[in-house]
Amino acid sequence: MASPPNNNPLHFVLIPLMAPGHIIPMIDMAKLLARRHVSVSILVTHLDATRFSPVIDRAVESGLSIQLIKIRFPCEEAGLPRGCESADTLPSYHFIGNFFNAIIMLQKPLEELISKELMNNNPSPVSCIISDKHITWTAATNALFISKVYERGPPDEPFLVPGLPDEIEFTRNQLPGLFNPGPLDVTGVREQVRETEKRAYGVVVNTFEEVEKRYVDEFKTLKNGKVWCVGPLSLSSKGDLDISQRGNQASIDTDQCLKWLDGKNPGSVIYSCLGSLSRLSPAQFVEFALGLEESNHPFIIVVKKSGSKSEEIENWIKEDGIEERTKERGLFIRGWAPQVMILSHASVGGFLTHCGWNSTLEGISAGLPMVTWPMFAEQFLNEKLIVRILNTGVGVGARGVVHLGGDEVKASSNKLVKRSEIKEAIWRVMEERESGCERRKRAKEFGEMANKSVEEG
Repeated sequence: MASPPNNNPLHFVLIPLMAPGHIIPMIDMAKLLARRHVSVSILVTHLDATRFSPVIDRAVESGLSIQLIKIRFPCEEAGLPRGCESADTLPSYHFIGNFFNAIIMLQKPLEELISKELMNNNPSPVSCIISDKHITWTAATNALFISKVYERGPPDEPFLVPGLPDEIEFTRNQLPGLFNPGPLDVTGVREQVRETEKRAYGVVVNTFEEVEKRYVDEFKTLKNGKVWCVGPLSLSSKGDLDISQRGNQASIDTDQCLKWLDGKNPGSVIYSCLGSLSRLSPAQFVEFALGLEESNHPFIIVVKKSGSKSEEIENWIKEDGIEERTKERGLFIRGWAPQVMILSHASVGGFLTHCGWNSTLEGISAGLPMVTWPMFAEQFLNEKLIVRILNTGVGVGARGVVHLGGDEVKASSNKLVKRSEIKEAIWRVMEERESGCERRKRAKEFGEMANKSVEEG
């Protein structure tokens, strides 16, 4: 039950990493807090303020106390092109080091902002800071002001550990971070992240206990019980506009998208999206698109408009004629797709995903079986949850991490996922045989658990 309002409301400050996949769940968390009469301030760049203002405006109109606090992102000082204020706007991931340098430069201005605007000149001084774990300096900021809690993803370990509830195997090439560094120099950032996690008061996790209870219990033991599961945060979006514009303005007219979906049989469509930061090489995109075509299922494919090879990919689409050839059963969306809206439509029967944690939870919450294609970070761990533990998905056979700034330029032949592998995984997820039916049944059950976990009471 929501707590009653009081005359001295708590005031939470949320500091997300400047990337859509990190800001979206922070906004969801802000709504969750505000519905319990907490005043919430979210620190964002001017670019992200423009992107997310419509969602916040609707929340405020509904009576929620949420505000966006705009901060100047030091692009040029850090060697970034002007306007690169979010990870998805970087012209190349070779700039990722500059991006994190810019974040480090924000420490002093943000401390001054919190001190002057949010502590001294605010009727509700800051009670708590919830920061993305990649904003490492907030642990030091904590010492100046208040206790701090970190927002982070699930706690799966990237190697086989004796004594875990499930026996999970990885190849060395699938391990992220410390065990499998890419070409980008972010070692220092990783060290700061680990050190900051140790000093955090506790951890807020966008998950729900039923989906990974044994691992949550283990994590609570490690953190002395200071772990709070607050998800799935995507289910906090209730209105049609909040759902269709979750994260950004959709690149396709939502009515057009819904009309296309309405024309397909129930459970027949495979929706495919590989996240906001993944960049396929042209060779890999060809295999991706042709695998979808050869599956013979109706499909939606989200095509990135940014990246150094996007023009080359668009040229191939035109020259090959795949979009025209599949126009009766294929829908190409360029840019941002209304993902939660699509996943909740009755005609969608499967989700081909990169296994980013937001997308993973959105697929689980929609009650859908998944085709898994992890790329980097913790995504191979999330794939194990879907395929091995929940038994609601089938992998395409991704063999190793595709590092940001590495395979964007040229595809490594031993990591290229073939169209035949994509087609086979789709068939297995969408099949009507016993194994496919069992996956769908389990996926539906987890979807019901997810929705029940966010009910009041």
